[in-house]
Amino acid sequence: MLTAVIWISVMGLSICRPSENQLNTESEEVRSEAIKRLLEVFGMEDPPAALVRGHKQPPQYMLDLYNTIADVNGVTKDPTLLEGNTVRSFFNKLHSEQIEFLFNMSMVAKSEKILTAELHLFKLRPQASLTFNRQHFCQVSVYQVLDSSKKNVSQGKKLLSSRLVPIHSSGWEVFTITQAVRSWMLDEGSNLGLLVSVRTLAGLQMDPKTVRFASGQNHHHSKQPMLVLFTDDGRRAASLELTPKGSDDSPVGQRLPFPSLPLSATARRSARSIDYDESGEKMPCQRLPLYVDFEEIGWSGWIVSPRGYNAYHCKGSCPFPLGQNMRPTNHATVQSIINALKLTKGIETPCCVPDKLFSINLLYFDDDENVVLKQYDDMVAGSCGCH
Repeated sequence: MLTAVIWISVMGLSICRPSENQLNTESEEVRSEAIKRLLEVFGMEDPPAALVRGHKQPPQYMLDLYNTIADVNGVTKDPTLLEGNTVRSFFNKLHSEQIEFLFNMSMVAKSEKILTAELHLFKLRPQASLTFNRQHFCQVSVYQVLDSSKKNVSQGKKLLSSRLVPIHSSGWEVFTITQAVRSWMLDEGSNLGLLVSVRTLAGLQMDPKTVRFASGQNHHHSKQPMLVLFTDDGRRAASLELTPKGSDDSPVGQRLPFPSLPLSATARRSARSIDYDESGEKMPCQRLPLYVDFEEIGWSGWIVSPRGYNAYHCKGSCPFPLGQNMRPTNHATVQSIINALKLTKGIETPCCVPDKLFSINLLYFDDDENVVLKQYDDMVAGSCGCH
């Protein structure tokens, strides 16, 4: 049996060396703490429950939206494309003979700002026997149910959206329902669902067989009714508040209060030699790869895309004199001069750090099996400079 500590006597000196069990325990503690901190970066306390891949497919709309705003590595193509920083999709929890829908919004935090909410309905083609209907348009109206006992009368519902829809068309129809979702977030008990009404231009109720929307087990999951919610969780605003004022550089990102871990002797030697390459030559400040693999971390069960991303990191020295290729700030240039002239004791050379950061996008399943698209700022080092 291994003891907790192994003592070795060398030249009369006693050296305490940790046992294998102790090293394994410390390694697990470090990994656990590291995963916890990484979850904080992604705005989570615990990872969502892992899903059996293939049993649940994300909505095509969410996949298309992700591919529109992110490249193959998840990096944002254009920060202005997405409203807010979070998009959530919800499937209907109610199976009714009427065109009625209920969405569970419990996964949305109270602190999130509701920007836009949309009801996505897939309209089916009319049955063959009804294709010669003389009418070409119908009036589709979406109501918020205020009183489930009076939902079929005007007092029990509130009109949210209404427009003309071609009778003989098929495909997705989108209705704005932002007012309803905002009221549900203020009072969770007021979420009694949505009711859809289809009428002729004369105001008469239409035959349900004429205008049909996909819903329930009789239709493919890719055509199921869906609520799409655009929100902002406030993380971006908080990050900008922490950015130093009066700087011409891109923000280096929010600094989380991570406790410093004690460095081993090997790590300390590595820190001292960080500015040198394998040949012993000083390496100028530059950007180097740093791939984050979600499968290795153990997150592949709930993350749809990307499988990982290249965060990059900055490494190298900032020797005097600093050239423009080092992308130095004015402050770094002055610090470099003071260091070179040894005018003040304890002034080090400037550091090689990210001076431009990009956001990444994560498409994943939450604990309620809703698909979420979330954008995270300052996750990829776009370039490095001496600061």
